[in-house]
Parts: sequence; C-alpha cells; structure tokens
Amino acid sequence: MGRKNNVYPEEIKKEVIRLKLTGKYTNKELMARFGIKNKTQIKTWMRWYRKGEEQRLAQPAGKQYKYGKGSEDMSEIDLLKRKLSYYEMREDLLGKVPGNRKEVVPEAFVELVEIFKSKYTITMICDCLNVPKSTYYRWRKTSWKPKPLEQLVLTICKEFKYRVGHRMVRDLLKKEHHINANRNTVQKIMQKFNIQCRVKPKRQSYIAGESKLVVGNLLEQHFSAESSNQKWVTDITYLPYGEKMLYLSTIMDLYNNEIIAYRISDKQDLSLVINTLEDACRGRETYGVILHSDQGAQYTSYKFQEKAKEKGITTSMSRKGNCFDNAVIESFHSSLKSEEFSTQQRVHLTNSIVLEKVETYMYYYNYIRPFKKLNCHTPVEFRSMAA
Repeated sequence: MGRKNNVYPEEIKKEVIRLKLTGKYTNKELMARFGIKNKTQIKTWMRWYRKGEEQRLAQPAGKQYKYGKGSEDMSEIDLLKRKLSYYEMREDLLGKVPGNRKEVVPEAFVELVEIFKSKYTITMICDCLNVPKSTYYRWRKTSWKPKPLEQLVLTICKEFKYRVGHRMVRDLLKKEHHINANRNTVQKIMQKFNIQCRVKPKRQSYIAGESKLVVGNLLEQHFSAESSNQKWVTDITYLPYGEKMLYLSTIMDLYNNEIIAYRISDKQDLSLVINTLEDACRGRETYGVILHSDQGAQYTSYKFQEKAKEKGITTSMSRKGNCFDNAVIESFHSSLKSEEFSTQQRVHLTNSIVLEKVETYMYYYNYIRPFKKLNCHTPVEFRSMAA
C-alpha cells in the first residue's frame, strides 16, 4: 500500500489511528500492514488525534507543521471541541502532582507523564503544569530513588492502605524501626509522595437541648474501661452505596475499641439490633456489662431491653439529640465511610461489593490498624497482650 513520497490517503491514516487505539497492534505491525515507511509517521498522526487536530489528516504533503495551525482554519464547533479537550485534560492533571505549580515535585511529575502520555502529548502536559519540556527530559534522566527514611514511610503507608496520618507514621517509625523522626519531616515526606491519609469531614457542631431520659446515662462520656466486657457501645448507621439502602449495626468494646459484633441488613428493624447483640454475647461473659446506645426506637423497645436483661447486661442511653454521648462508635462509623467508601461516592456498587468492603474494613480495623491509645497496637493484639 506504500505511496511515492510517503503520501498516505486520509482513510488509511484514520484506520491506523483506529487500530492503534484498540491496543492490539504495535507500530511495527501497522507499518507492515499499510506499507508505512517510518513509525514516526504513526506517532505524528496519533499526536494530531490526541490534540483534536484531526483536520490535519487531510492535509497535503509538504510543510505540514504550517497546516491548520491557526484558529482561522477551524469551525466554531472544532474550536469548542478543542477547548473542551483542554479543560478535560486540566481536570485530569491538576491536583495529581504535589507542589504549588511553582515548585512541582520532579519525581511525581515524571511519574504523572508516564501515566498520561498515552492519552495526552508530553508537550500538552508540560504546558498545562507550566513545566518546560526540556526540564521534564532532564528530570527523566535522573534516577529518582527514595531515601532510606522516605522508603520506610512509603512502606508503612502502603501497609496500612494510606489510612494513617503522619503522627501515627512517626510513632510506628519509633516503635518498629527505633527511628526518632520529626513529625514535620514525616509530614513533608507524605506530602511529597502524595500519600496523606484521607480526612474525615468535620461534623457540624450544634447545641443539644434538654431531653427526657428513657434509660439513665451510666456512661456519662467516660469512654475508657479497665477490662474487656466492661463497657460496650452500639449504634446503627446508613450505608447508601449499593443498589439499595443498607443498615449497619455495630457493637464495640471500649476497653480496646475492638468491634466484637456487627450485622448488615436492608431493614432498620428490631431483629437487626437483637441479632447483633446475640453475636456479641456468644462466647463471652456478659454479666455486669454496660451497653450504651442512643434513644433509637430499636434500643428503647421492650424486646431489646428484655434481651439485654436476660444476658445480664445493664443498658445505658445518650441524652436525646446528643451524639457526643456516644462519640466513639459514631466516630468509628464515620471512619469506615470516609476511609472505605469516600472514593466510591460516584461509583455504582452492588450490595455484595458493599458487604465485602465492610467485612474487609472490619478485619483491617481489628487486626491491622494500630491505635495511639493502645501504644500503637491493634485492638486484638492489645487484648491478647492483656490476657
């Protein structure tokens, strides 16, 4: 199919681009199939396509770089398409490189270009982030290897799925590696590699009014216990991430913040909290346990109170409308949502995936995640040490 002077019809150029986008053909295979003499030609066509300059595929042979360079050669619709492509690119790129655009982190920028160069040209990426193309190539030649302390921070963050903050990373460096790193130094390393933990949205504060007590508040915001099975807290939260609304009922032991039982249901009914209570009591000595909850209809029901009494459990309740009286379990549910589902807010999940993600997070929380109040031990590890 080769042509004299390496001139190729527009149809061939478009077909090459189409086949290239499928990812099934190499440049060498396309050159052999269409009689193309130089792989640079294919790269040029792909560059025009990615920049929205498809009109250049129909240009005659000659000084191609002058063809269609100005906006006067484009229709209003083509101009709008070009602008749209540019803004889509900016949305893709901005925010993914640590720095303030005046001081872009070199190794992060090189990594970004590697990720997006199949979608955008290197020139476009450099222009978007105000980095000279020559600077990018100079950075690319440099071997960017993390320093020993940086590598340790990266390893710790990856181990805990980027859910721990710089203070916890600092404490783990001291505990596991005997390194007394400065908190600000650890924070700068995490910012440099863009591995900061996800931040929970702050709850809007309000003043709770007077309320009628259904059951006495025995806890009175004393969220510490001297032994296991002394103080439990429980609550129900919404899981609006699947095909339909799900509800999570959880019971936590305040001694080591371990989640000792949880149930998920598509109904926020009495059986949900009773089944959770049954799971928590199974295999445990429950006589004298204080179980604290809010004044939800499930917890104030006669059947739930009878079930707790049957197990030797004394119930306690928050003041009406005061979430701070049950802050620990409220905070746990908030952490679960922000850490496990915050990136999924616009993604459609099936109910089975939601269940799997909750189960994964519960295991992580009990067996992997360290707590400062537990001297950087996990809940299960702390309980085992105490036993």
